[in-house]
Amino acid sequence: MRRLYLMSVLCVASLALASACGKSDTPLAPTQGGALNLTAPTPASPAEAAQMTTLRPTLVVNNGASDKSDPKVYEFQISDKSDFSTAGSDRFAAYKVLAHSTNVPEGSGGTTSYTPDFDLQPTTRLYWRARMLQNGLASDWSTTRSLNTALVGYNRPGELYDPLVNGSTIGTPVGSTTFVAGKGIKINDSNSYVRYQLAQPLPAGEFSMEIEGLHPNGPGGKLRVFSMSDSAFDLFRSPYLLTAQYRGIPGNPDNSISFKALLGDPALKLEPDIGVRTASIMSLDPSHAYFWKGTWSHGFTLLIKDGINGPTIYNYGQTVLEATGFDAVYNPSPHFAYLGANNGPYGEEDGSWPGAIYRNVWISNNPRPASLGSALEGR
Repeated sequence: MRRLYLMSVLCVASLALASACGKSDTPLAPTQGGALNLTAPTPASPAEAAQMTTLRPTLVVNNGASDKSDPKVYEFQISDKSDFSTAGSDRFAAYKVLAHSTNVPEGSGGTTSYTPDFDLQPTTRLYWRARMLQNGLASDWSTTRSLNTALVGYNRPGELYDPLVNGSTIGTPVGSTTFVAGKGIKINDSNSYVRYQLAQPLPAGEFSMEIEGLHPNGPGGKLRVFSMSDSAFDLFRSPYLLTAQYRGIPGNPDNSISFKALLGDPALKLEPDIGVRTASIMSLDPSHAYFWKGTWSHGFTLLIKDGINGPTIYNYGQTVLEATGFDAVYNPSPHFAYLGANNGPYGEEDGSWPGAIYRNVWISNNPRPASLGSALEGR
């Protein structure tokens, strides 16, 4: 046990609040009549690294102890950072990553519990702890535990998320697809794909995902890793065709990274030239999970990392103004996105990348939150 401290005001995470928290351990002189001795609570449930099926997990601690009989309350904290700092914590429109309650009454039967009254961020590793308060003084914090929030997706205006590791998708699988346990959804041939219709068109945004199964010498010169358009019909005919490619054979050149984007008209085309494609020849490892991210607005940029937090292996983009001399915005309406591409069955160009496995898909006019999908790490 230690000398007890007065808790200063901590910040409460909310959808719109992004202010920093103050320190929570300002020392006080002993209370009149001698020091009050408090023993910290201990975590009871959920177990360390537990996978939850809810976005509102119930946290339970074994009650702390005191040498006084005065009423006791408990303070609980939840964070996406193991040190519970709030600096730089992601907050976005759909869900919270932080929770804080300072006045939870001590429970009977030796335990006290807390359940957030809002949904926490899905598919995220979160950390939690608690301490006991009595007469304005606080015990030490309990041991920190982690948990993984429910693996669920959603599609709402401005934002779509699909974890894909839970054997389901919020998109529409077409053709031959297979869910691979703990990995995601596998596109089995070039005529198959997953289609998403966004809740609203996004004239600027990010489309990102993790992908396994890509390898050199793929069976097609312009195999599509992901794509977007303005309809569920032949992507190749769309004035808003957008494709990210890992080219196979014959790839002009083989095994190069490339993309193609039309911003409303075939004359407003973005595409790396032969020099850029030659410089981007790669032998991708099918056992690696690569992070692919496309961002668009008045142009398009493709970024690829070896792992979601790994080194960047490709980063190239163009604006339509520098490519054509005219300005335009990528603004399909309605707005469709694909894992793979839908043009394979039409036979005009190569379709999806056969054997690619997708997970942790994010499409939004906001950047991907850093902790989103952290529950999938190590899978």
